[in-house]
Amino acid sequence: MNKILPCVVGLGYVGLPVFLALKKKFKTIGFDNNQLRIKDLKKNIDTNKEFLNKELKLENGSIYANDSKYLKECNFYIISVPTPIKENKLPELKYIKSAIEMISKYLKKDDIIFLESTVFPGTTDEFCKKILQKKNINFFIGYSSERINPGDKIHNIKNISKVVSINTKNKKVLSCVKKVYNCISNKIILSKKIKEAELSKLIENTQRDLNIALMNEIMILCHKKKLDFHEVIRLAKTKWNFLDFKPGLVGGHCLPVDPYYLSYYADKSKFKTNVTLAGRKINNYMEHFVFKNVYNELKKIKEINLKNIVICGLTYKPNVSDLRNSLAIEIYKKIKQKFLNIKGYDPIIDKKNSNFLKIENEFNNIKESDIFIFLIMHNKLKKLYTYAKKNNKIIIKPF
Repeated sequence: MNKILPCVVGLGYVGLPVFLALKKKFKTIGFDNNQLRIKDLKKNIDTNKEFLNKELKLENGSIYANDSKYLKECNFYIISVPTPIKENKLPELKYIKSAIEMISKYLKKDDIIFLESTVFPGTTDEFCKKILQKKNINFFIGYSSERINPGDKIHNIKNISKVVSINTKNKKVLSCVKKVYNCISNKIILSKKIKEAELSKLIENTQRDLNIALMNEIMILCHKKKLDFHEVIRLAKTKWNFLDFKPGLVGGHCLPVDPYYLSYYADKSKFKTNVTLAGRKINNYMEHFVFKNVYNELKKIKEINLKNIVICGLTYKPNVSDLRNSLAIEIYKKIKQKFLNIKGYDPIIDKKNSNFLKIENEFNNIKESDIFIFLIMHNKLKKLYTYAKKNNKIIIKPF
């Protein structure tokens, strides 16, 4: 491969950082089938609010595209499409299948394909590879687990270690892979074992899900027994090896999904897991727990129907505009059914989403409210919290 021509398929939270890193050195195609997403990116707008306008500007002849014809000149494909779960909690691979089938139309001899979407072991070699092999062309395929943490400006894609797995002894291919991924991350960890790399990604998020679930369970116990949870944790943290995880609402597209992928893989292997999904039960229950507690607190307030109520922070986690799998938005909807005099407020949600969902994102539109409920504490909400406290507003904060 004399000249590397990369293409990133999927320009969401995972794919866009990869594309932005590659466009600094290569002519890179950034493909997404969402026309509105491409339209915004061409205007140097990231509706996820992860990147500044200047960071989105194209270099080296790179292109934002939603027409697959631009893929035909590429020879290094990186797939970063969603891998959600179905209603029955089983893995949904239709987006990966669609991306692979699209690439297969333009597949050429010795092309390199990397899967970055989170999957169960065997997806790269036994699912993607089989589709591409129908072309009867020699190609190389690998897996690189994504570790994007939306909203985290410290552990960005350049600063975190990147697992890169491909099973080949071809020196030219390995050299090409290193050139590409060295542009993306300062430190790459190479492996020939693709299935092990796929599994390593699943346990990263499952471990975190389990640790947060433990804190949620202890918080619920403290609430039931009227114990000070924060004092319990303050004392426990004095032990040198205590793991400092925080309780909270677990949403988004990783933690609520990946344990199910891991459990599915175990079931396929005829191995029954006892721990993997334990965190899911308690973390899913948090939606009901928080709703019930907030609802009970509101019922205690005199003349509640005459008060203006605002629920603040509706995304799935602090400082991230993503609403996917947000338990906060579900809690807001349930409380809204009980009280008519209520508004939702989130200052970091994209205006298109806030208008569609009828959620306020202007401080002046909610500052005169009587009751402030904080579900997800963005940095931009700290000013509002201080304002509410200073003006003797009623504050409800579940965590």
